[in-house]
Amino acid sequence: MTVIDAHTHILTEAMVATIAREVPSCAPKLTRVDEDSAVLEILDVKQNPFPRAAWDLERRFADMAAQRVDVHVVCNIPHTFLYEAEAGAAATVSEIQNEAIGTLCRRYPDRFLGLATAAMQDPAGAAATLERAVTQHGLRGLHLGSNIRGGNLDDPSLDAVWEVANRHRLFVLVHPHKVVAAQRMHSYYLTNLVGNPLETTIAAASLVFGGVIERHPEIRFCLSHAGGFVPFQAGRFRHGWQVRKEPKLRLKGDPAESLSRLLFDSITHAPGPLRFLMEEVGADRIVFGSDYPFDMGTTRGVEEIEAAIGDPAARGAILSRNIQRLLGVTVPA
Repeated sequence: MTVIDAHTHILTEAMVATIAREVPSCAPKLTRVDEDSAVLEILDVKQNPFPRAAWDLERRFADMAAQRVDVHVVCNIPHTFLYEAEAGAAATVSEIQNEAIGTLCRRYPDRFLGLATAAMQDPAGAAATLERAVTQHGLRGLHLGSNIRGGNLDDPSLDAVWEVANRHRLFVLVHPHKVVAAQRMHSYYLTNLVGNPLETTIAAASLVFGGVIERHPEIRFCLSHAGGFVPFQAGRFRHGWQVRKEPKLRLKGDPAESLSRLLFDSITHAPGPLRFLMEEVGADRIVFGSDYPFDMGTTRGVEEIEAAIGDPAARGAILSRNIQRLLGVTVPA
């Protein structure tokens, strides 16, 4: 079986250099700390540590071997969504990254599959960027932030992007970004521990109750980090729709139908929650993900799935078959 990690990030030094040359206002700055890490600065974001594996392909290949992973589905790091930047500059940065990721996938076809990024603050431009990413760069889906300049993903202006994604039946990985209530979560790394899953939950609820999934049924929306709080609160979503008028404002049908189309990566960091997720949504709606190479990801994802899931068929679906189906590829065993 070919093991495919559906949630990994990349920002090579070549990408950094090209962005710095073409869009100096959005240039990422890498300051080496030691052999394994650096500090990354881009606009108002500072990531410390920023792992060497994000830019060093040889380190990545070594880690893949150690982690028993054959193929990475690669996408940009969330810091380079740049939804808060000037739209033209952000679009150029997106195009640079999409072209670079497409080139990597062609250079290493047995190691990489790629997802696009787009400057979502300009939906019409983002739709054109996504179309090019699919038809010219050979990318298989979209990496999407959980909010756009603080606006939720049910904004009607985003329909231009959803129409492209629906037409191509794209896999869309929804990733937390610029988390809500950050001012209350400065301590204890709560911006990640609580903020990230909360962001993903708000994004999912917006897609469901905003009717986005209902209107665009061919998009394969996948929620990062096992869906945040969605799997545990899906019953609350359904109950609220039944007893309140507000959730019916834009959603025509039962939210259960839209919820049933959501996909999830496997990042739970514990076997019990992963088993719960599988019992709630089924093995066919879960893909193996690690959030490589960040420290809040997992380096033992394959072992964690093996420990949590006893059924070999379910393990095979999560580790390989599901993402091949969702991306429309066949990877030799």
